[in-house]
Amino acid sequence: MRKACVAVWLVTSTVILSLFALFVALFGDRQETIHSIGRLWSRMFLAVAGIEVRIEGLDRISSPPYVFMCNHQSALDIHALMARLPVSFKWIAKRQLFAIPLFGWALKKAGYVSIDRENPREALKAMDEASRRIREGTNIVIFPEGTRSADGKLLPFKKGGFTLALRAMVPVVPIGIYGSSALQPKGSSIPGKKGVIYIEIGDPIVLEGMDRSQKTRVMENVRVDIEALMAKGESAQAGFEGAPAGH
Repeated sequence: MRKACVAVWLVTSTVILSLFALFVALFGDRQETIHSIGRLWSRMFLAVAGIEVRIEGLDRISSPPYVFMCNHQSALDIHALMARLPVSFKWIAKRQLFAIPLFGWALKKAGYVSIDRENPREALKAMDEASRRIREGTNIVIFPEGTRSADGKLLPFKKGGFTLALRAMVPVVPIGIYGSSALQPKGSSIPGKKGVIYIEIGDPIVLEGMDRSQKTRVMENVRVDIEALMAKGESAQAGFEGAPAGH
């Protein structure tokens, strides 16, 4: 019964808020307003699903713009970041999401970046546009694995996001997310249970002075940092679950 209620709420809220976002877009460039509507959508969804998000390291992101690099365990990662990452940002998302009626149109109006992975020429154009926007002050969130992990473990990274970061030449911020895969594994459309998601923000990695030949080095550094941040989230979860009731 709980999952059915969450599913009905998710579909209904997505339609209503997407329509509202499109209505707002009629009155001009309202990307930040539409992004705020997305935040509201995610916060409401997490509340209805009984999921809490705990975030650490916000003091490390004081001088944007940044390229945020996050591991990807679950569809819940998107809601968790929308709800709790306090800076304004844009997603880089696969083209297929933009083709979804209402929802995809709202994504486009919010200024999110569409990537066609099957068309290298169009993907390159999208990367050029994204790097320009980053240099102008826009924060970007990327899942460098390119897809969700089936078992929660970190998958191999794809190079595109790192090429973008080195073009934009802004700091990369590693983010480790832990706990979301247990609540809604890959392949599930609705969270199976209530719980807590842990987000750990790492120190920005400065790219100034680097060039594209150092892409592999940057990828390795980000991977090491994300793995360490995921381990911190796992430890936080273990500490929370092991604490006596009432503490």
